[in-house]
This record gives sequence, C-alpha cells and structure tokens, in this order.
Amino acid sequence: MANPTHRFTDKVVIVTGSGGGIGTAIAQRFADEGARVIVTDVAADNAQITTDQIVTSGGNAICIPADISQSAPARALIQDVIDTYGRIDVLVNNAGINRRGPLMELTEDDWHTTFAVNVDSMFYLCQAVIPHMINQGGGAIVNTASQWGLHPAPGHIAYNVSKAAVASFTQNLARDYAPNKIRVNAVCPGEIGTPMLQKAAERKGLTFADFDKMVPFGRIGKPAEVASLVAFLASDEAEFMCGSLVEITGAQPVA
Repeated sequence: MANPTHRFTDKVVIVTGSGGGIGTAIAQRFADEGARVIVTDVAADNAQITTDQIVTSGGNAICIPADISQSAPARALIQDVIDTYGRIDVLVNNAGINRRGPLMELTEDDWHTTFAVNVDSMFYLCQAVIPHMINQGGGAIVNTASQWGLHPAPGHIAYNVSKAAVASFTQNLARDYAPNKIRVNAVCPGEIGTPMLQKAAERKGLTFADFDKMVPFGRIGKPAEVASLVAFLASDEAEFMCGSLVEITGAQPVA
C-alpha cells in the first residue's frame, strides 16, 4: 500500500543489496513513497524479483545488477543512474555479508571479502556520488551498520569490525560534507527477521520464536521497520540529523 506522505515523489534513490531481506523492504518503501528506485544487487535474479514486485505494486523501479565490492562496477552504477535520471537524491548503502567465526577460524578470504562488500563498496559509491550531490545542492546517504558494530557479539569479528567501520565512515563522511548539505546517517539494526537470520537460526537449531524470547520488546524486528527508519533519515523530516547512528533493536542487549 502506498504511503500517503509521498516524501520522495520523483526523487532518485539507489538501494544496494536490495535483492532480498532488509534491502527489498527499503526499496519497496521508497517506491511506495513515490521515488524512482534503482534496485541493485550482485544477485541479478533476486534484484529483478524485487524490481518486478515494486512495479507490480504500482511503483517505479529499474534493476541494475552490480558487484559493488569492485571499484569499476560500483562507479559505473553511479554513472548509469546519472546518465538515466540526471541526479541521485538518496544513496542507501545496505549491501552486506556476514562471514562468521572468531579470528582463528577465519580465512583471509573471509576477512577481505567481508570488508570488500561491507566497507569498500561504500567508499567507491560515495566517492562517485558525492560530486553529483554537491553539484545538485545536496542529498542524503543512509548506511546500514549494525548493533554489533557498536556492541560486538562474540564469534563474529569480521562482521563486527566491518560494521564498526561503517559507523565510523558514516560519522566522518557526515562531518566532511555537511557543509555541502549532504546528510549522512546510519541505521544499526539488531536481530531482524531476514533470510540471513533464518539461516543462522537453522544452523543453531533455533526458530524465530526462540529469538523473540531474547528481545525485551517481545519479538525480533521486521525488515519493514528498518525500512521505515531509513526512509525517515533520508527525508526532509530528518533535516538536522547528520552523523547519527540510530539503533533499532527492541532494547535487545548483545550477548
């Protein structure tokens, strides 16, 4: 159902990692509010499914699959959108992976791939998009960090450190480009009901109901709830928010 506020009518919004989970919910939310959404994911089929869902629901979306962990395709994505629409109003850096394990159980590939997807992609995309946002008089960037980037969970060192880097990147970028009216903020989710969490639950022999019991609010979060927060941070309603790291956890502590 379309959101009656339509805060993003005709705005151009890129959502990375939007081939499923939180990314799909974010892309759908922006489309519901009138945005022209660019759905991008390394998994081309999944990105197309999200795009088709948005279009079927009456939204405006195009699919541009890309491996944004690499410089050339990440920068080409930004240029493709500029060539198509002439501007980019919102960039949502949502793509991320979780290679699990303590330090001595990780391979070098685990470490480097985690940082390539979770951190390097933001560097490439932001470096490519910021000149355009400066020229157009501003823009909004929202990054998906994690509660674990602020309060590390055991056994996830690569993910935790990469998400801590996302948080620091967010605050540094905000300080540097706030004078150009580019607002940079991050959401820091706790446990959210996504396919990634489902796989983690299955490995541990748990269900979502088991995770619900760990959250003081009584349940884990929903992708649509994270999407709502992302949309708020990107909107004019959050005009003075810049450099904020906003946790959305249901008051769940990190165990």
